[in-house]
Amino acid sequence: MAELLYKSTRGGESGVLASQAILKGLADDGGLFVPERIPALSMTMEEISGLSYQETAYVVMKEFLTDFTEEELRSCVSHAYDSKFDTGLIAPVREAGGAYYLELFHGPTIAFKDMALSILPHLMVTAAKKNRVSNEIVILTATSGDTGKAALAGFAGVPGTRIIVFYPKDGVSPIQKRQMVTQQGENTLVVGIHGNFDDAQSGVKAMFGDRKLAEELARSGFQFSSANSINIGRLVPQIVYYVYAYGQLLKNGAITAGEEINVTVPTGNFGNILAAYYAKLAGVPIGKLLCASNENKVLFDFFRTGIYDRNREFILTSSPSMDILVSSNLERLIYRIAGDDGARDASLMKSLTETGVYEISGEMREKLEDFYGGYATEEETAGEIRALYERAGYIVDPHTAVASFVYRKYREASGDGRKTVIASTASPYKFTKSVMKAIDPKYDGMEDLALVDVLAGLSGVPVPGAIEEIRHAPVLHRTVCETGEMEKVVKEFLRIS
Repeated sequence: MAELLYKSTRGGESGVLASQAILKGLADDGGLFVPERIPALSMTMEEISGLSYQETAYVVMKEFLTDFTEEELRSCVSHAYDSKFDTGLIAPVREAGGAYYLELFHGPTIAFKDMALSILPHLMVTAAKKNRVSNEIVILTATSGDTGKAALAGFAGVPGTRIIVFYPKDGVSPIQKRQMVTQQGENTLVVGIHGNFDDAQSGVKAMFGDRKLAEELARSGFQFSSANSINIGRLVPQIVYYVYAYGQLLKNGAITAGEEINVTVPTGNFGNILAAYYAKLAGVPIGKLLCASNENKVLFDFFRTGIYDRNREFILTSSPSMDILVSSNLERLIYRIAGDDGARDASLMKSLTETGVYEISGEMREKLEDFYGGYATEEETAGEIRALYERAGYIVDPHTAVASFVYRKYREASGDGRKTVIASTASPYKFTKSVMKAIDPKYDGMEDLALVDVLAGLSGVPVPGAIEEIRHAPVLHRTVCETGEMEKVVKEFLRIS
């Protein structure tokens, strides 16, 4: 098998091994690591349709992580996708209301981030051993709600690692917040910031790019890495479930071999839909990629105009994991449509940093034909939750509802009848108040955790263990800071003066 190496989207690094890219998280020039080519799958979709999730994961990931041995990769996969998931299918596909919902919320924190963050700690520890890293790895992460808890759950208690998660204090759901602040593990720290997700993400990126800070850390025996979706070790495992979903549709007779499907993804930081695009490039018969936004519709505007403009009001919505104005993973797509031109990409990203805006060329826009941008208002999101429940008896969370609404709107407008997989990114139990209020306004006055049992009765789905755990769990993390104090908080936790 030909070795697959990685390079930076900004042109400053190339020839980087997969294990090294995973350890670093971000390239030295501030760019994101991308594979030098997108490898083709070594099995046909008919062959893959007979595989388990774990077997599919190995088949996909071995093509992208070529410096991991078969034994290392199989070990990472088996440790990741085990009994911590509440179904042996790991990511079942459920038909409802004329679409196929890829349920990515059966892991320990009931959100799609578990799909990648269950395996990332194992990939990272293996990568550290392969590269003879003696420093303790400090995972530094910003979260809009789900990445934080999934990363905490993945890295808690993992020897040789520590994890620090920053989240917008008033920008996550009550259950998301409670999941994080009750996290156990001496190597974990959870910090609320006065600001939004973009503020948290900017603060984390600034620390990654600070050479002086890196030197201070190294002297004390530490080095940063990332669990955010900017890490290629997050992106590669996400490709797996789109390959698996197609295989399941084929296995169940919903589609025939070679038949194209569309994929709709509720999108914030752009990693999840980018993984679907990489799956398409690797050989999965995917037609359109529907990028679904909430009222923070910066991506919808980008696909419509070719202009990315974050200079707008930041809106807190019922789908907080999508409340993002700077979609970091879009840079990987920009680099590709710029013809792998690192200088061009760096120039556009510099413009985004300095002015909040960049515009791509007409030639680049032509290369976005695989994508369609749509969005749902808060009212439309709530309406979709209610309609899907009334029509099909199926209850979805607000993020999935955004995607479901965009899918229906696209289908009506385009007449595109291709079967569609909708990425169902979180359990409705994670957003009980928004979900129950959408179904019936009478639930508006009840607390999130009080609504859990009501939701169980309506949905017929047992209360997940992740929710039962936090009902009476003590709050262990109370740190709150200003965005300008993030570095100070990190140093205090690591006891660096």
